Amino acid sequence: MPEVLWIPSEKFIKESTMANYVEWLKNNGYDFDISYDPMKNIEYYNRLWKWSVIEPENFWKTIWDYFHIITHTPYINVMSSRQMPGVKWFSGSTLNYVEYIFRNIKDKPSIIYRREDRLRKVISWNEMVHEVSSLASFLKQSGVKKGDRIVGYISQRPEAVIGLLASASIGAIWSVAGLELGVTAVIDRFKQLQPKVLIVADGYIYNGKRIDKREDVKKLINNLPSLELIIIVPSLDENFNIYSEGKKVVKWDEIHTKEKIEFEFVDFNYPLWIIYTSGTTGIPKPIVHSHGGILIEALKASLHLNLKGKDRFLWYSTPSWMMWNVVVNALLYGSTVVFYDGNPMYNNLTPLWEIAEKEELTFLGLSAPFIHSCVKSALEPGSQYNLKNLKAIGSTAAPLSVSGFEWVYKKVKQDIWLTPGSGGTDVMTAFVGGCPILPVWSGEMQCRWLGVSVQAFDSEGKPVINEVGELVITEPMPSMPIYFWGDDNYKWYKESYFNLFPNVWWHGDWIMITDRGTAIIYGRSDSTIKRKGVRMGTLDIYKIVESIPEVQNSMAIEAYDNLILYVVLKGNLTLDESLKQKIEDKMRQELGPYFIPDYIIQVPDIPLTLNFKKLEVPVKKILMGWDINKAVRIDSITNPDALYILIELSKQIIEEIKRKRA
Repeated sequence: MPEVLWIPSEKFIKESTMANYVEWLKNNGYDFDISYDPMKNIEYYNRLWKWSVIEPENFWKTIWDYFHIITHTPYINVMSSRQMPGVKWFSGSTLNYVEYIFRNIKDKPSIIYRREDRLRKVISWNEMVHEVSSLASFLKQSGVKKGDRIVGYISQRPEAVIGLLASASIGAIWSVAGLELGVTAVIDRFKQLQPKVLIVADGYIYNGKRIDKREDVKKLINNLPSLELIIIVPSLDENFNIYSEGKKVVKWDEIHTKEKIEFEFVDFNYPLWIIYTSGTTGIPKPIVHSHGGILIEALKASLHLNLKGKDRFLWYSTPSWMMWNVVVNALLYGSTVVFYDGNPMYNNLTPLWEIAEKEELTFLGLSAPFIHSCVKSALEPGSQYNLKNLKAIGSTAAPLSVSGFEWVYKKVKQDIWLTPGSGGTDVMTAFVGGCPILPVWSGEMQCRWLGVSVQAFDSEGKPVINEVGELVITEPMPSMPIYFWGDDNYKWYKESYFNLFPNVWWHGDWIMITDRGTAIIYGRSDSTIKRKGVRMGTLDIYKIVESIPEVQNSMAIEAYDNLILYVVLKGNLTLDESLKQKIEDKMRQELGPYFIPDYIIQVPDIPLTLNFKKLEVPVKKILMGWDINKAVRIDSITNPDALYILIELSKQIIEEIKRKRA
């Protein structure tokens, strides 16, 4: 049994949103209990979770009623079926994601923006409403209609949030990429959407440097012929401007309209925004989420995050990562959202802790790799900063180690709720994570989230407890994609999530569910590369690496949180330091800084399956300690010798990685 690191107090439980929801259920005829003894709540919560996934119609109806979701036409039914994919949620209802946010107008900040160079900007709720209304009116005057796509290439500035809200308010569809993402990767994403509008910044500040993106912006515009309107957000150069023939170009500060916002009320299942799969087997596939699905899932998530109107919430992210959307969703609760635009590792890992003190954060969301860096650097934020307002720390992007758990309680704050979670860009939420009425065990996530039918499946598709299995979802969720953009008859959708087990969502993570209902994630079971929370398909990497003249072939594997790149060179070339640097520079330029490999290894050949696919998943399993004969059938490999040589050449590096982790 792992150590219990934190137990919520009676006051903490009593004031939690989860407790309030359970009391509401009791008052409305549902037979559920809650205790001020967190150990008793283990049984009570697991019973509540079981009901939420066995009777999803009743559960989601209670979420609708509890949060008083605004609709302008009544819904006919909660679910059209329980079929995945294809279920229609709350058919007949019409609403708008932004309208629900704007009911929270209060005399306080809505957004606090902090940049690495200490620039600070505060936007009140009234100012945000004015900015969104102004931009929305301008977009409509410029010919933007319901269903048009608006894209952003921008850092985590307030203009990104305003762009999303203005877009959604008029029924346009939003998509965004952070400036840290290489322009080739952005073009691959945006060109599929044929966007009408681009909101773009000229650069950003990162690690003490001014990162100039003007040439990338020009390249992006030249590759998006559907653009009619370009809105420039000067970030580094106030005089930055663009001329693009046949396109209207305007600067952000030149947009001045005074019309009151008029919401476009849309079907519950109507598109809100588009995000992207990692692109393992092709170009990144555009995932479409709905207004209603995101709204109701985000409201439910507040039960687990325990966020309310009085909270100040920062979860470090970039617009390329789903956690940026999660932070924007906190506006639904009336919380003040805080954005840090810069490198969290800058100046010896201090920026986020400094912001936690100065902005009086109540909830600070981090990545597990960042926490592990704090551990290795012997950082002691609890003694260096005044964190009296900080009530919770979140962790995601990778599994958090036991030493990471212990560091938080020893070096940050003893009485703090550490709430790691794991979910997916695909569903824009967590599958497993925190619950404010339960204890925190070292190395474990507290629970399966309500309404999420998470199971660990063995190789035969049977649920297992206290054993590692494939993370699957066996019942629909409102925030599952409504479809992939341009995907006929759910073809991509089914290939991405429903190929392993019939009618069951397969997510590609290894998970263990304990008999207490807690969860442990063991990393990706597929070949997607995930770095600091940002996902990238291996095809994106190969396209860049193999464009280098000296490289014949390549394979990328993420093992033990390290990115290993195997390269086959042309002719009799040898991988020297100069060529390594060339490869790293190319990947930095085209894919961004997160996808620079930790190790580059020259191999004579890349192992392939019989249908000539790179043997990514089996190689990862072998590097992670699997027996070679359990990881792959040798008779299914075109060139088995290539596998044996690759594994032999990797042994020394894997041992080095293990020593560093220890």
